[in-house]
Amino acid sequence: MIVKTEGNINKFYVQSLCMLFFPGAKFSENEEEDKGVPVVSVSLRESEEGVEAFASIRLDAKMKTGSRFEKYKKEYTKNRTSKIAVGIAVFEAGKRFFGNVPPWGILTGVRPAKIAAEMLDSGMTPAAVKKTMEKEYFLNPKKSTLVTEIAVLEKKIIDSTDENACSVYISIPFCPSRCAYCSFVSYATPRLLSLIPDYLERLKNDIDRMFETIKAVGKKVVTVYVGGGTPTTLNEKELEELLQKITENVDVSSLKEFTLEAGRPDTVTKEKLDIAAKYGVTRVSINPQTLNDSVLKQIVRKHTADDFFKAYNIARESDIKYINTDLIAGLPGDTFAGFTKTVDEILKLSPDNVTVHTFCVKKAADILRYNSEVYSRGGGDTPKSVSYALVKTKNAGYVPYYIYRQKNTVGNLENVGYAKPGSEGLYNIYMMEDVHSVFAIGAGGVTKLISKSREMERIAFPKYPYEYLDMNKEPEKIDGMFRRIIDFFEEKR
Repeated sequence: MIVKTEGNINKFYVQSLCMLFFPGAKFSENEEEDKGVPVVSVSLRESEEGVEAFASIRLDAKMKTGSRFEKYKKEYTKNRTSKIAVGIAVFEAGKRFFGNVPPWGILTGVRPAKIAAEMLDSGMTPAAVKKTMEKEYFLNPKKSTLVTEIAVLEKKIIDSTDENACSVYISIPFCPSRCAYCSFVSYATPRLLSLIPDYLERLKNDIDRMFETIKAVGKKVVTVYVGGGTPTTLNEKELEELLQKITENVDVSSLKEFTLEAGRPDTVTKEKLDIAAKYGVTRVSINPQTLNDSVLKQIVRKHTADDFFKAYNIARESDIKYINTDLIAGLPGDTFAGFTKTVDEILKLSPDNVTVHTFCVKKAADILRYNSEVYSRGGGDTPKSVSYALVKTKNAGYVPYYIYRQKNTVGNLENVGYAKPGSEGLYNIYMMEDVHSVFAIGAGGVTKLISKSREMERIAFPKYPYEYLDMNKEPEKIDGMFRRIIDFFEEKR
């Protein structure tokens, strides 16, 4: 599709708004209009009193428009005022064009709870936050209630966090096979899997250096998260080497949380989870995505529902305290009836956490090669499925505790973590809400440094395992990464 702007407008923001109505849209830099290509035009005029935005959506002979005049307010910057005006103008045009209203209104971005939290911090009551989200951002009442509840719970957890706390993320970017919706094409190839022994040797060195650096800048590790990929792709010996190295660097008994992703049931063994428990892991994630075998086959998930139940029972019989399960609403081939059956069966198991994702496809995913129409503007059965999960988890005693949104999700819906009270995944909150610094180790890991004044800097390791191993040839580059961490905190003191 084509986006045209006039005035002081962030074009990327307009594209984000367009995706509320055109999920999966691809934007062309060529502004020559072709038949069947939507064109969105937005202009902004500024005056002494405020700003006025005009928007139009045109597809062939059909066109609808929207506009908004927004007065300047002392509590809003000019930039925010302009953003609100543009958002509402595009929203009105889209509503008239399609005849439906996106459930998240004009709210874009990954972290919807962050906006609600800012309102709470300004002294607004939860009721006032909910009302504002509906009035100014056009959220439907279910979404405004959800995001406000999450912000209130997160605030309690965040307010009790030590100012010197930090988290550590350790990347194991390997899987036994690649799911159809995954964008990490090479991570499951035989050539890359053969790199695991060398990868672990390099990783263990970086674990030593990162924990030394964390101590040097005066931070205290409160959560460790071993993610991927699928860390349990490692065999028993490799997993023990990794966990032993972690425990050599931190007193795991002092951690609030120690998580190991075991997302693929076909990688879980009793021996691996016994090793995890031995080294102090407190949380593990066993992810079925769906309990429908035909859907699992369609998304090229190399396990069955029965494999999940076996893996879950192994986890429950281990000494690992908390178990999470991930589900995905809106998978190709799934239905409302199929998804509700999955939710009901999972809740019978009574896991400590249930994370409900909305199906999302990245551009490099295999599924787009044979099914380019995986997106649905209205979402089909997916909105009902997401609502069902919310109601059923709440009725079963779970509370929503963290939320994030992604581009290109079916129906532009959300991902929500539900937890039994007291078993919330703290790392998820710390990471999602930028509570404190997160030190990442391994391929694809991005260290996020946050100062006391909330200044932020990111330092990334190379994305792919072979690029990560190539850094062995450039020790000065490795030294520079760790030096940047120390310099950041010295400069911010």
